[in-house]
Amino acid sequence: MCGIAGYFGKKGQSPSEEILDRLRDGLAHRGPDGDGRYVKGAVGLVQTRLAIIDLASGDQPLFHENGSVLVANGEIYNYVELRRDLGEAGFKTGSDSEIALRLYARDGVAGFDLLRGMYAFAIHDPQDNSLILCRDPFGIKPLYYVETDAYFAFASEPHALIVAGLAGAEVRAEARAEVLQLQFTTGGDTIFTGIERLLPGETLVLKNGRIVDRHRRLVLSDQGVNGISLEEALVDWDRVFEETVRLHQRSDVDYAMFLSGGVDSAALLAMMSRLNERPVWAYTAAFDSGSVYDEREQAHEVVKSCNARHVEVMFDECDFWSLLPAVAAAMDDPAADYAILPTFKLAREVARDFKVVLSGEGGDEMFAGYGRYRSVMRPFLLGGRGMRTRGTFDGLDVLRPEIIRGWRDGMVSAEIREKRGRRSRLAVAQAVDCADWLPNDLLIKLDRCLMVHGLEGRTPFLDPEVAEFAYRLPDRLKIRGRTGKFMLRNWLDRCLPVAKPFTKKRGFTVPVGEWIGKEGKRLGPLVATQPGIEEIARPGMVEKLFVTPGKKEGAAAWHLLFYALWHRSNVLGHAPAGNVFESLSR
Repeated sequence: MCGIAGYFGKKGQSPSEEILDRLRDGLAHRGPDGDGRYVKGAVGLVQTRLAIIDLASGDQPLFHENGSVLVANGEIYNYVELRRDLGEAGFKTGSDSEIALRLYARDGVAGFDLLRGMYAFAIHDPQDNSLILCRDPFGIKPLYYVETDAYFAFASEPHALIVAGLAGAEVRAEARAEVLQLQFTTGGDTIFTGIERLLPGETLVLKNGRIVDRHRRLVLSDQGVNGISLEEALVDWDRVFEETVRLHQRSDVDYAMFLSGGVDSAALLAMMSRLNERPVWAYTAAFDSGSVYDEREQAHEVVKSCNARHVEVMFDECDFWSLLPAVAAAMDDPAADYAILPTFKLAREVARDFKVVLSGEGGDEMFAGYGRYRSVMRPFLLGGRGMRTRGTFDGLDVLRPEIIRGWRDGMVSAEIREKRGRRSRLAVAQAVDCADWLPNDLLIKLDRCLMVHGLEGRTPFLDPEVAEFAYRLPDRLKIRGRTGKFMLRNWLDRCLPVAKPFTKKRGFTVPVGEWIGKEGKRLGPLVATQPGIEEIARPGMVEKLFVTPGKKEGAAAWHLLFYALWHRSNVLGHAPAGNVFESLSR
């Protein structure tokens, strides 16, 4: 796990040492264990390293005897099997990342389809002056780029491109509308004008600093269901999941896991306990509030049954006010998901003793766990409706109308694009979530909140083999009546019945509305006068919003508070200064 960045001059000019230094410094938090650099002609690459596999000889860049060079972020879990297939001759390190370099030498960019892992990497091939960028098929690891008449540059975070002076911090209005209404952004364009994302599964090929080809690896099938029975599915899933978790545990350092009271993390703990001789360390977030479901009791029962070690991490109102400015600053690609708050603190605590943590992200998308999927399956005459048809600020009259105009255009594009092949209505909804919600909310949250603490997060549910199995399950094995994740719940009920997998899904909730409401009179005027808010809100309406009780008003107030703090740090360039009130007052 690392940070990577690079520069490719279009007119043959080499990148300056100052630019490479700034790119490295902008990614230093992602790789506290060292850094590397490569410059040849018009190409410069940098990497900051968090050492997980091959601690002794895995420093980057990595070199092939044909002259090609690689910098990589992430982990390739099936590197042992691929090394065996390629033959050990020629390998210079024990690094998992070197396999990408060897596959490219043998198969070109087509070889990347063999990789199982989370990765974003760059390969410079000096033989034809080409640069190849590649991102894993779910977008677990991020990669951003900017292209001008003079250069092409890329980095693991937009922040690095901005501090290096290679891109500006101008907000793109369409993406701002998405953050406010959806809480995340869609598509390849980021919230910063001119900075784009490499899409999940995308490979870019550049020559002489210009993009000449694009490839996209898609792991969600459009061939329809496989017609499997429940009993057959349970046997196959046990095999697929055991192999996947075993691969995701490959590491030369110790690892832990995030445990909630839900099905996905309980299933993950059940399998990790099966595969590990020593007790698994499980970390759970807890909230000191009567207004949200406390997952500690259920998590404790699961931990006890698995003979795991349990660490409860309290997140309270004081944490909310003190940590939020730093959290918003870390989310340079913004997602106004309140789960960033406990994730940030959990990561800080885990990082005291571990470098790797496994997490259950992706279980809901792969096995259809969200209530919105059941709504999509119902006919419209029987109460069915599309996903995310209502925005956070609809009906509140807080924002100027032009600010949120077209906020759902990106969602509509995804819905049209994913209706292909023999996909059912449910399968289309899952694919839409995997296109934007998953990489641009859940996985951005995991990446930024963990990497700021030098912690690697692994997501076994987001594996090509898991996707091949789970996505093609018949709808009846995903959703049965009002129960989502039907097959997965059945598997967990047999393997770990104490998890009570058929109890009603409560969801993960942080009482941000309650905490904001307590300080609404004080907080509202501070938020209203922030530059990022003044340019989008109707006069006098923000103050009213913060003192109006109600679930919808609380959600809107949270989005405005997050955006105000995000804008201060990531657009205006002000470092977090104390707690929320101190930061907003300066």
